[in-house]
Amino acid sequence: MKPLPWIRCTLGLLLLCTAGADSGRKPNFVFMMVDDLGIGDLGCYGNTTLRTPNVDRLALEGVKLTQHIAAAPLCTPSRAAFLTGRYPIRSGQCWSYFFLFSASSGGLPQEEITFAKAVKEQGYSTAVIGKWHLGLNCEDSADHCHHPNSLGFDYFYGTIMTHLRDCQPGHGSVLYFVHAYIPYKALSIGLVSLALLHIRGMITVTRRVVFGFLVLVGVVVSLFGVLVYTFPNLNCFVMRGAEIVEQPYTSENLTQRMTSEAIENSERPFLLFFSFLQVHTGLFASRLFRGRSQHGLYGDAVMEVDWSIMHTLERLNLKENTLVYMTSDQGPHLEEISIHGEMHGGYSGIYKAGKSTNWEGGIRIPGILHWPGVLPAGKVIDEPTSNMDIFPTVLNLAGASIPSDRVIDGHDLLPLLQGQVERSEHEFMFHYCNAQLNAVRWHPPNSNAIWKAFFFTPDFYPENSSACFHTHICFCIKPYVTFHDPPLLYDLSKDPSESTPLSPDTEPQFYSVLEVIQAAVSRHAQSLKPVPVQVSPLQIVWKPWLQPCCSSLSHASHGSGG
Repeated sequence: MKPLPWIRCTLGLLLLCTAGADSGRKPNFVFMMVDDLGIGDLGCYGNTTLRTPNVDRLALEGVKLTQHIAAAPLCTPSRAAFLTGRYPIRSGQCWSYFFLFSASSGGLPQEEITFAKAVKEQGYSTAVIGKWHLGLNCEDSADHCHHPNSLGFDYFYGTIMTHLRDCQPGHGSVLYFVHAYIPYKALSIGLVSLALLHIRGMITVTRRVVFGFLVLVGVVVSLFGVLVYTFPNLNCFVMRGAEIVEQPYTSENLTQRMTSEAIENSERPFLLFFSFLQVHTGLFASRLFRGRSQHGLYGDAVMEVDWSIMHTLERLNLKENTLVYMTSDQGPHLEEISIHGEMHGGYSGIYKAGKSTNWEGGIRIPGILHWPGVLPAGKVIDEPTSNMDIFPTVLNLAGASIPSDRVIDGHDLLPLLQGQVERSEHEFMFHYCNAQLNAVRWHPPNSNAIWKAFFFTPDFYPENSSACFHTHICFCIKPYVTFHDPPLLYDLSKDPSESTPLSPDTEPQFYSVLEVIQAAVSRHAQSLKPVPVQVSPLQIVWKPWLQPCCSSLSHASHGSGG
């Protein structure tokens, strides 16, 4: 019996499937990004207590990048850079804020060229499933200007937003820290200020003023309560294409429900971007994996992702003509603590800090590429590479032209992966913390050194930690950072953990290295063009007229099994 020309894809992802592959066809692409996964969470990167045998085998049979760098330490800008091959500041994805509402107007502009757009013009079918987190609407609730369909993807099944605590019953609210700090702090300051001014005779506080103030506080607190109550319904929904099919969604069986998604396509090559909702909080794992790891629910979720990645590829038998890329969007969220006090963040391994910082633990991510017969098995590359490099690599393999009307910061990985060259094309890398240039990496020609200079660093709390537990993530603005003049300097080739900054006394080249880095910063700054900021307060605020609604399928129809 001949195989069907299409396959109903399983294990939590949609695939644009083909009946077979011959050597004359363009390659398929399967990209798998795990949300908030730490590089130290995988066995192939040194973890000895959390089992990830399938990803480990993928690395053993393919190429493992040990200095693979996310272009940003937060979800939205990192994903924008991955899709476009450009530093996120070039597409307006840098500011001191991030998306919390589906009815925000910011996102990835349609003018950006994603790798999906580029290969679609070469005859590829394209799909993304899972987390998007790059915006939805601009001017009304149906324009879908930032929707995956508007940025080159034929098919979308997943969530517009990230998976938040509010989407997981019993895990609390992402708004907890706003609730804990802003309302009460503002109330206290207001009351104390009024009392002091009244005591000093500068103003007279009448009963009417007191009553008005209390009414204002009551309104603010009530509105906040309504926001918390309605947040899951407004933001935790699943879309199939342009249609909402579940609102709010049930996360425990979300992986299983994705198995019902399929597209029939027997002729065209395909590109799939599978963007896992796991292992972002609120954490979830199916019943099959709950309680299996030594690391609680977080470890269970990692094990489920590991199973899903390789088992899917084996079942579909697509590896012979498919470039598979597995990664994370940035480092682990070390500050994540459950409402029961359990640590729910990942592990950075030997690297310092995690998500939201440009210490190595925040931006050094897994990078595994697998393509039997094309890429060597068991190869380990220590050269600096970036998640932006996937863009030009894909375009060259698909026969698409690299855009000439804009700066592309990524470089084709294939020569390095195949051993045609030994050196990365990344001499300099620029590490942004939102809109601020935070650090610069320099890999000089004909040298093994990898210099990294920090212009400012986040203030950790507690001070002896490597995280910002007082603010839930580390911020890039005063008063949460310390500026350094001269910059902190490290040689990552000798100190990958960034434990001891160099000084003129310990490094003879100290000032000459910084001089070269500063010159590179000046050249880089000249390449930047002003673009509309997509994540400013005006863009990220909730706008009722942009609110998508409503599910055409009942929530109950999906069941609640895991």
